[in-house]
Amino acid sequence: MRAWLAAWSVAAILAAATTAARAADEPLKVCLDEDRPPLSMHHKGKPDSGFDVLLAQAIADRIGRPLKIQWFESKLDEDSSPQLEANALLSDGRCSLVGGYALTTDSLVKPGMKTARLPDFAGATRDDRRRRVALGVLAPSQPYVYSPMTVVLGPKAQGRKISDIGDLAGLRLAIESGSLGDAILMTFDKGRLIDSITHLVPGRDDLLGAIQRGDHDATLIDLGRFDAHRAAHPDTTITASGYYYPIGANRGYVGLASDGALIDAVNKALTSLAAEGKIAEFGKQAGLTYLPPREPAVLGDVWAKIIPR
Repeated sequence: MRAWLAAWSVAAILAAATTAARAADEPLKVCLDEDRPPLSMHHKGKPDSGFDVLLAQAIADRIGRPLKIQWFESKLDEDSSPQLEANALLSDGRCSLVGGYALTTDSLVKPGMKTARLPDFAGATRDDRRRRVALGVLAPSQPYVYSPMTVVLGPKAQGRKISDIGDLAGLRLAIESGSLGDAILMTFDKGRLIDSITHLVPGRDDLLGAIQRGDHDATLIDLGRFDAHRAAHPDTTITASGYYYPIGANRGYVGLASDGALIDAVNKALTSLAAEGKIAEFGKQAGLTYLPPREPAVLGDVWAKIIPR
């Protein structure tokens, strides 16, 4: 009997060691948006780049696993949302983490539907584009970057001091219809700026191009979007005002709640990388205006904070 127990114990130890070794060899699969500069970029004929690419590699190195990026294309329409796209990719096993995820209560709530379609992703088949995936429950990592809205100024408003949304009075404003910036500007001080606002159609009109041409004087956009414009147009005459709208979201990783051990490992890696200044360094390398995470880690009801009751 003792011999049998000893043999069983040895077998169990060997099996556990084999499982651990297999887990260490298994790639850390991270889903990233293929066209979200300066966070992540995947373009044919060019090396993959971006802040989230650098960070994902560092995370994989810290937890001792090779990195595999699953690129996907985010398209917002009536049947799609960043939350559902991320959940579908994770629930289908395309990746274990989605990077650059905005951490808000709305984006982390249990989905109201049981299934969702996958976004288009590298290697997708025709069947992948048609089928629906049973959704799981999302769980966030700790945040690693703060992503605020900022006012940017066109050439005719250069040098204008902006310390509050009210300082935009008298300027010709442009904003994309249905955006967060639209809600902020339209509802400010009971609609005081409405007569100065021109609405542009996202995907059809070039918001920053219109500001650059001098058609409009200012807009309110995500800071990362301005970083991307500045990188693509080094000679741009659009300037940063230095003003950040006080309500912004942190970004982090999101995985499935059932994969808590991985989230814990990622959090440990993020903590050490932040302490060493590596995350800020990755931001600088990628051309991102890096701002460290702020409290609260997960932003509450955005609309309640913006739109007065």
